[in-house]
Formats: sequence, structure tokens, C-alpha cells
Amino acid sequence: MAAFYAGFPESVPVRTVNRQCSSGLQAVADVVAAIKAGYYDIGIGAGLESMTANPMAWEGSVNPKVETLQKVQDCLLPMGVTSENVAERYNVTRRAQDEAAVTSHARAAAATAQGKFKDEIIPVETKLVDPKSGEEKPVVISVDDGIRPGTTLASLSKLKPVFKKNGSTTAGNSSQVSDGAGAVLLMKRGVALKKNLPILGVFRSFAAVGVDPAVMGIGPAVAIPAAVKAAGLEISDIDLFEINEAFASQYTYCLQKLGLDPEKVNVNGGAIALGHPLGATGARATATLLHEMKRRGKDCRFGVVSMCIGTGMGAAAVYERGSIVDPLSNVRPIQNNNFLSHDAK
Repeated sequence: MAAFYAGFPESVPVRTVNRQCSSGLQAVADVVAAIKAGYYDIGIGAGLESMTANPMAWEGSVNPKVETLQKVQDCLLPMGVTSENVAERYNVTRRAQDEAAVTSHARAAAATAQGKFKDEIIPVETKLVDPKSGEEKPVVISVDDGIRPGTTLASLSKLKPVFKKNGSTTAGNSSQVSDGAGAVLLMKRGVALKKNLPILGVFRSFAAVGVDPAVMGIGPAVAIPAAVKAAGLEISDIDLFEINEAFASQYTYCLQKLGLDPEKVNVNGGAIALGHPLGATGARATATLLHEMKRRGKDCRFGVVSMCIGTGMGAAAVYERGSIVDPLSNVRPIQNNNFLSHDAK
């Protein structure tokens, strides 16, 4: 139905992919794989979520065998509880989480004020309905409306934990319940050149990994090294990171575990400020990353998008800025892929 609304003819096939919070990135990776396999030349990897219309509450029944295996039970934990588990298991303090939230809002507010998101946001015409009067008002949504520029440590410290008594996960240091959508247009370089289309980036590698579902938020700390290695690179080669801020606890842990420079991560804010519409985040983060890499030019060659995944996974993808792709003269002499190599002779 969405494809028809978007103007695609009936001859264009579509399908839905679900990998929880990484669905948008998984859709991109699936299109990449299909293009490389020769199934088609052009595809769109997109994601969307309306969390106001479709909340995450589980309304169905579960197999009674769930009670027989702890890790299966952990797959059903509320995401906020897994955030508390990460904070407790890896000693992430409440202050560190609130500081991450303040930074997210400040960076997102600054990026919005500087117009950095204009090239990646398509304005949407819709209507707002007054819940009391029922009056409809036409509006154009062209900016993210979850950013709170005045967020401070003092204001966040007043919020109470939501998921655990004496816990540290609050509404202020968690990603927002959001509606959103994103899309990434993909094709072979030769096709793009023939169509005279700008090439924002090159998809270099993808990895999805499994982790303990009780601390599902650690996913990026495992997925990022796997994706970077698959691209023939090292963490030090990556110039920018977009890591989903599902919760400040897991985001902070992942930065610490990987030893990342905070000045290279979520430089325009993250999900705590921008929101985390589950299926859309992978596509949205890809757009944010590639546009920032374009702005930085020659000083920014490789970037990573990553997120944790409910039920215990992580996903990550490596991108290369499109305008500086060389003839791959530094590739290792391997026959089955075109990954770049950091240690090529």
C-alpha cells in the first residue's frame, strides 16, 4: 500500500523485513546483497514506525515452555529493564547517563539551528487533530520535534527511575517514543553514473551478532568490531559513528568498551533527542551519517552505523564516503569481495 501511495507501479515488488530496532539497516543490507547477487540493479531500503499508533505492548500469548529456559524469558524483558541490567552489570552511573542525554539534546539542537538536517529531511504535509475539540489543523513537519534545547543535568536529575526502584534509567536518558520514516536509495556505481545521480556513500560491510538478551544494549560493542573487520579495516580507521541511543546506559557502555572518541560519535545528536522510531532508525542514521561525511569532505572517509536489537542482538554497517572512492588499489589480493584493507602491502 505504501508503494502505491508513493507512486510506484504494480510491477515493482516489495517486502517487509523485521529485525526489531535494526530493521531499517537490515532492509538496506538486504537490498545491497540482492544487488550484488544480480537480482536487480536498483532498490530502496526503507523503514518506518508509528509508535503512537502501534505501541510495543505484547498482546498475544506465549509458549509455556518459555518458563523452562532463562534466556528465553530474558527475550521478553521490557527494554528498560535490560537498560538497568547494563547499568548495573557494567557500572554505568546515573550521572554518566544523564550527561549523555544532555550532550544528545545539545548537539541535536545545534545541528537543527545550523540547518544540518535540511538536506536529509523531506517535509511531510499532514494534519494535527485537537484531542478535545476534534479540530483539524494542516501542518508541515520539517524538523524533529523531540529535541529539548534547554536540557540540563539539573533538570534530568529530578526525574525518577521508570523501570526499577533506585534504578538509573529515566524518561530523560532514554530514547523517545516516536513516529518516523527513512529511506536509502541503492544501486551499483555504474548505474548511478549513467543516471547522473550523486553518490553519497558506498556500502562496504554489514554484520549482525547475538548477545545476552538480558543486556541486549551491548550489541553495538560486538557488532561494530565484526563489521569493521569484515571491511578489512580497524576501529581507528573509522572517522564517524552513528550509534543508536536506545538508552544512555548501553550507549555509554559501548563507547567505553570500544574506546571511542566521543567527538566522533553522534556528532549531531542521537535517539535520546531525535527519537527512535524502531523500524526507521537504521535508514535515518544512514542518512545522517552520509550527509555529515559529505560536509566533512576529505577528512572523513569511513563511517559506521550501529544499534542494539531487542531479544539480544547488535547490527552494524560500514560506509565509505562516495566522492573519494579510489580504484581500490589498496585492496588485499582476494578474489571473492572488494573490501578495503587497512594492512595492505
